[in-house]
Amino acid sequence: MPTILHINASPRGDLSDSLLLARHFISEVQAASDVEDGGFDVETLNVFDDGALPGFGTTAAGAKMAVFSGRDQTHEGLRAWSDARAVFDRFAAADAYVFNIPMWNAGVPYALKQWIDIVTQPGWSFGFDPAAGYTGLMEGKQALAIHTSGVYSPGVPPAFGQDFSSTFFADWLNFVGITDATHVRFAPTVLNHDVGASRRAARAELSTHATGFATRLREGALELVSD
Repeated sequence: MPTILHINASPRGDLSDSLLLARHFISEVQAASDVEDGGFDVETLNVFDDGALPGFGTTAAGAKMAVFSGRDQTHEGLRAWSDARAVFDRFAAADAYVFNIPMWNAGVPYALKQWIDIVTQPGWSFGFDPAAGYTGLMEGKQALAIHTSGVYSPGVPPAFGQDFSSTFFADWLNFVGITDATHVRFAPTVLNHDVGASRRAARAELSTHATGFATRLREGALELVSD
């Protein structure tokens, strides 16, 4: 059965617009799925939950360099690298992804960046060749990302900062090989004279993507079975 990994990058729970939109999209995909095919599983990773992510500090960084240089590992290093690998394995095991990403200070929330830095390792999510450069290794998967921001809205004056969040995230997806990616924005969520209409428009846009997302998810699962 195919799996959707939902990465929730908001710590605000039911008060989060991005999270509520992600839940709406997942329910729409489920409604569009073929029950006879068994549907799909959904796993959710709340990156802000206590203990959700291992640290990647001095010990883990040393373990990484030891791995790629062939040096002996310490017990602490082995454990740190194993913890990081477990996070990547969960990422790699999924067939599709739903991300909800509020923009913080023009960028992605730090906990999401921590998750990205853990899973983005050579030989895991990307390959490297001195002549050919980088190659994404997460091919054959799809993603939908929901981007929200409180006061920033692209192209709408006055200009409240800049968006380095959605641009960074789109580039990262492409870097690891997830080229089947859809991005939906709901902004602004605070300085908005008709936030209800904007929210309904975002929900409607997500609904239009649900059937295609479910179809590609099912077709990808059938292709794996036929292989």
